[in-house]
Parts: sequence; structure tokens; C-alpha cells
Amino acid sequence: MLRSEFELLLDKTLSPNRFKDYAPNGLQVEGKKDINRVVTGVTACQALIDAAIEYRADAIVVHHGYFWKNEDPRVVGMKYRRLAALIKNDINLYGYHLPLDAHPTLGNNAGLGDALGLVDREALQTGVPIEEGIGIVGSLLAPIAKADFYRLVTAAVNREVLFECVNEADIQRVALCTGGAQGYIEQAVSAGADVFITGEVSEQTIHIARELGIHFVAAGHHATERFGVKSIAKFLSEQHGLDAVFIDVDNPA
Repeated sequence: MLRSEFELLLDKTLSPNRFKDYAPNGLQVEGKKDINRVVTGVTACQALIDAAIEYRADAIVVHHGYFWKNEDPRVVGMKYRRLAALIKNDINLYGYHLPLDAHPTLGNNAGLGDALGLVDREALQTGVPIEEGIGIVGSLLAPIAKADFYRLVTAAVNREVLFECVNEADIQRVALCTGGAQGYIEQAVSAGADVFITGEVSEQTIHIARELGIHFVAAGHHATERFGVKSIAKFLSEQHGLDAVFIDVDNPA
């Protein structure tokens, strides 16, 4: 597939123009013209680039790419080494941030929702279509006890999680927003959720959870954002015949 066709496919699928984002979505570093072997990963760190080079990838697709707002624009140090490795090996780098959170079937939120078995999903933000919402709210088929919910979440993200239980009630209505979205906890309360799941926690988050009476789970920024890039690898392989694999560079954060 030509590089231009590959980017058109991703843009058509993920609709980046719907979002006002913190970094450019789409092609961030240009490489070879023809793309057949693709590596996907959460973050375009040096370890992922090195793995892509070993895999002889033509392109890398990530959730966390480069050129974030307010970052140092100089190409020095770590940034130089990463870019130099990509350019030397003629590898295209594609980054999709908010579009890969929000996609209703391939996105991070959708993937975590699938792993939890959520039904009747809608956007966490009132009045926003689910495909444009940053976060979702849905329901389990039946209420479950806190201990069972903890086991469900840990199995979904394959790691131990921080679980702040604030009352003895069972859990059925679940709000979630992957990554560093702890600031959405009050929207989860407004949506009537019994629990809010995200990747990270701030000091004030626990106080908010306790005072507003909502269970809170911090399941890991990296762990909750593996879903989208895993889905993209499967999508490219199964529906478009590319040699695409997800490579997980473990990160405890």
C-alpha cells in the first residue's frame, strides 16, 4: 500500500478532523513510499522504534507520538536519537491521540468497555455523539460486588489496579476514560455512574471520589491505552492484508 493510501485509510477510519488535539494526528515523520509491514504501540519511545527496526517495519502507528503543544521544539538529545533512528531506517511514524481514544469500535475506551462487557454505551459528555466523546458510560448486564468488579478490571488490563471503594453498594453503571483523565470524575458522577475508571490518579481525585460517593479505579495510563493500537493492528491485518503487529513496551505508569 502506498504511504498516501495508508494515511488516507487511517484518517478515514479515525476521523482526526473532529478533534482539537494536543499534537498533530496522522503522518508525523515521513519514511518509505510503500508500506506493507506495520508495528503499532502505545508510545513512540526508543524501545518501540528499535523493535520496529528489528521487525523491518515500514511504518509505526502509535497513540502517543511527537510534537506536543508547548514541548521544546529543538531536535536534540532524546528527540534527535528517536528521529534519527526513524529517518535512517526510512520508517513512517503515524500518531493518533484523541481519535484513537474516541473511536466507537477501535478506540481505547471501546476496547476497555468490551473487556468489561459494557452495554448501552453513550458518551460521557452530555449531548455528544459517542464517536466524538472523550470517555464513555455504560452498564454491566447485572450488578456485581466490589470484589468481583476488582477482579474484572484487573483481568481486563492485566495488572493490579488502584481501587478506592467508597461505599458497600454493588456496581453496575460504569464510566470510563482511558489515560490521564482523572479530571473527568465529576462528569462520571453527573452521568450517574457507580464507578469511574481511568488510567491515572491525582491526590485530589480520592477526596472527590469519597465526598461525591463514586468508586474510583486508576488502572494505569499505559495499560488502559493498549486497546486502540492493538485493534488497529488487527484491523490493518485482517481487513487490509498488511503485515501488522502490536508490540507492547511495558510501562508501569
